[in-house]
Parts: sequence; structure tokens; C-alpha cells
Amino acid sequence: MSSSNSLNKIPRRMKARGLMAAFMGLALVLSPSVSRAQSRNFKLTQGLEIQNNILKTLATEYVDTVDFAKLINFGIDAMLQSIDPYTEFVPEENQESIEMMTTASYGGIGATIRKDSLGVMIMQTYEKSPAVRYNIEPGDIIMKIDGQDISKLSVDECSKRMRGNPGTQVVFLIKKGTTGKVEEIIVTRDKVHTSDVPYYGILKFPEGSKLMKDSNVVFDSSKSAIGYIKLSSFTLNGSEDVRKALIQLKEWGASRIVLDLRGNGGGLMDEATDIVSLFVPKGTLVASAQGRGPGANFECVTDKEPVDTIISLMVLTNSSSASSSEIVAGALQDLDRAVIMGTRTYGKGLVQSFRPVGYNGKLKLTIAKYYTPSGRCIQIMDYAHRNSDGSVGSVPDSLKKAFKTKGGRTVYDGGGITPDVEIKGQYYTRPVLALSLSGITEEYAVEFYKKNRLDIDGSFRMSDNQYEDFVKYASQKKFDHRSSAEVVFDQMVREAKTEGIYEKDKEAYEQLSSKVRLSKEEVLNLYRDEIQPLVEEDIVQKYALTAPRIRHMLDFDVQLWRAVAAWK
Repeated sequence: MSSSNSLNKIPRRMKARGLMAAFMGLALVLSPSVSRAQSRNFKLTQGLEIQNNILKTLATEYVDTVDFAKLINFGIDAMLQSIDPYTEFVPEENQESIEMMTTASYGGIGATIRKDSLGVMIMQTYEKSPAVRYNIEPGDIIMKIDGQDISKLSVDECSKRMRGNPGTQVVFLIKKGTTGKVEEIIVTRDKVHTSDVPYYGILKFPEGSKLMKDSNVVFDSSKSAIGYIKLSSFTLNGSEDVRKALIQLKEWGASRIVLDLRGNGGGLMDEATDIVSLFVPKGTLVASAQGRGPGANFECVTDKEPVDTIISLMVLTNSSSASSSEIVAGALQDLDRAVIMGTRTYGKGLVQSFRPVGYNGKLKLTIAKYYTPSGRCIQIMDYAHRNSDGSVGSVPDSLKKAFKTKGGRTVYDGGGITPDVEIKGQYYTRPVLALSLSGITEEYAVEFYKKNRLDIDGSFRMSDNQYEDFVKYASQKKFDHRSSAEVVFDQMVREAKTEGIYEKDKEAYEQLSSKVRLSKEEVLNLYRDEIQPLVEEDIVQKYALTAPRIRHMLDFDVQLWRAVAAWK
């Protein structure tokens, strides 16, 4: 007998009481969630109404004219930043950044620029770009774009005028850096693409490197050939670049592979999955995601045949390896497929997706957290507070949870991927870091390129005379050349003056000051072993572009060679 039929046989009064009781029970079950939903909706409506009223009041009564587009965008940015650092609004005029983010491509000429009094100076060109095809070089100054004087335009404004749809033309009036001649060059724009794999090759230990000797790196050259792949990002079809590099390295005889993810800030999850698929059987779980909205709960499983599931694999990481880099490193670690070396990764375990929000704008929205195959979420607990270099810092053991890899090893969550073998990077002294960040080495490289017609590749080394010329150039530039000792000394002097003890022995302080204070020339010569490779890297890139520069960098990469030497 159906429940409705039995209900009809109940006396009316009892039926009413039963229905009331049932209704009250239902109300008791639903009321907390309904109440919360109503409260959220009320607060949302209230907030929107208040915001609208504020904007109306500003429009009618504020003393000066208000740029509402700028004001609203500022408000949106501040609102989203209060949620997390990764959720952001991309207005229509910035849509090109999405293409660059996901495909590493854009329409333009393929060059980086900086401001110059006459317009903008070409600092670097990209491989196979229109700039290279039309012989636009570092040191060239663009004075006019399509007939318009650009001396008073910002770098961003000039960059926007240089970009455009592939196939369209742009007319430059250029003062050549090498000759000083002024020329009109008509350039046809093209799609400019930067590969996710800027360099790969067989590692060759730099036997004569003083930096290696000073760092006590011991390398057994009788070991099998080691292939090296630098992966800089995860954009559309980037996994194919890795596949091609891996196959080529194996053909060259590599029996071990280093996958370098240092400095790789991430990108597309699908590409991360496809890169892991090169080394593990088809159908392997790489990561899973959990969120609230539709489509936010999913698994990333390899669906392609691997290239090699046996070859020895090392993944090199540092504090700038983030997001998809951590998916790759975490999966290969959990599956016991690779040894992770270097330093702990950034700690970004969040997934973003784009959502349309009207007027051709998009919201890059955090929709889920992702988990490695062992179940770890590597998102740092407090992503708003980090060390000055962006690293996670110390995570208390009480906040970590233990997980097991496929082979039974213990790994932990709590912020980033902790390497199996920690290998510290090269230490740079304070004035060398200041010099590097100042951009002086790249500026000198442009000047060097303008004056010297040389055949330069990744093996380039500066002569004593060339380095002396750099010292003369850099000494005239502004950068904080103080050593850490001098900074500490300056602090001590300030404290001594505040506490009234400086004047008691002023002569002693002045004698000590003469010992710790060095001129720029003295600093540049004292730290030549650190500085010269940095200058050489910039020079190599001006002449031979990115791949030879990375090849040069490897000769001085102490962290890489320490990791290789420790690789069992």
C-alpha cells in the first residue's frame, strides 16, 4: 500500500497534527542553511547598494572630477587581493596577457625595450622573430612608430603600438646603435612564440671553472651521459617541446635526465599532466582537485603513452618553482619516479580558471585546491606572508601531516614540495645582487654589442681588458655597492651616535670605517669571480639569444653540479 493511501486513512485532526509536526521537523532541518543563505544574500545586496550610493555621491558632490573607470578597477583589484594573491580581474584591454599566459605567444615584432630620451631602445630580440628578420638589433633606438614621435610616450604605450595582429605592418624610424644612421624600416608583424624549453643538451662539466673549485664540487666524468632539460613555463603544447627534447637526448646517448624547474612559476595543469605522462605508465593519477563550484572537482590522469618509464630522473627545484611545477615535482616524488633536489618549492596548491564577467572582461578565479597522488595539498597555510625571496620559510612540525609515497617513503604537506636531497644554490654577496638587480650588466652588454662585431656563443669569456672596461662603465653608474659588513657598520655608527658613545672614540670608528668601506672599483674587482659570469651571460644573449646564454650559465651553476655530484 502506498504512503499516500495510508495517510488518507488517518483522522483529519491527527492528520493535521502530523503534517504540522512533519513541517516543523523539516523547518528545523532546513532553517540553519536557509538562514545562512539569506544572511549572505542580504549582506551582498546591502554591500552593492552601499557601493552604488557611494559612487553616485562621488559623481554629484565630490569637489573634483573623478575617473570612475580607474576608481572602480582599483576597488576591484583591492577587493580580490583581500581574498588571495591569485584571483584577479583582467579587463578587455589586457586580454592579450591571457594569450601570453596560456600560449606564450603574441602578435608583434619580438623585442624588449626600455625608455630613451629619443624614444625607446631595443634591449633584446627574440629568436625567429620579425625583429631578427628585419635586422633590428640591441642598441637600436626607435624614434617614431607609424610616423608619430614617441619620445614623450611611456614604454607601455610604445609597446602597445608595436604589437598588433600577425600580418599587419608597422613603420619604424630607427637610429641604428652600431652606425648611428637613421633608417625607416617597415616590419610585418608575426606571431611571436617563446618555447617552454629554451634549452636542452648533454651536460659537460666545466673542468677549469674556479667557481666549481671554490665550491668543492667533485664530479665523476666517467659516469653515464646526463641529459638536461630547462623548462621555463607550462603553456599550450609545451609538453611536446619536452617530449621532443627527451627523445633527442636519448638518441644522443643520455641515460639520466635532469628536469630543471627552478624559476618556473607554473601554467596549465593539462601540460603538467602531459609532462608527467612522459615518465609514467598511461592511466597514472597525477593530481586531483577539490572545490565548490561546477567542474571544480576532477582528477588529472595521464592519457598518453610514455617515452621512458625507467630512465633515471632528477627534478631540480627552488623557491620560485610554483603551481604546475609543484604538480610535476610532487607527482614524480609521490610515485617514486624521480629524485627531487634543490630547495623547497613556492607552495601554491590552488587552481585558477577564467570566468567571463561582462564587457569582454574576465575573472581569473581560484576554484579549487589540488592534491598530489599521495593526498598532499602543498598550499602554504598562510600565503599572504612569505620570506623576502618568496619562499615558504619555516613550517612548524605540528602543522605538517605525513603521507606515504607509492614505495612507502614518508612525505609531508604544509607548504611546497620538500626535496629528497636539499642542495643550496650559489651564494651571492650583497653588492653583486644589487648590481644585478640594477640592470647595469644588461646596459653594458648593449653598449658592448654596439661597439664590437664579434662571433660570440655560450663559450664566451671576457678578457682582462674587457672586464676592466666594464669596471670603468659600472663605476659611473648608481647602485648600492656596500658590503653586508659596511651596512652593519653603518647601523652600529647610528646606534653609537644615538647612545652618545660615538664621540668618546671617534678616531677608532673612523679607522674601522676606512677598512670596511670600499669604492665601486674595489668592489667590482674584489667580487670579479661572481660578477664576470653575470656580465658574460648578458653579452652572450645580445649576440646569440637565449639558448647559448643558458648554456653559458650552466658552466657556473653551482647548485646544478652539486646536485649532479650527489645523485646516486
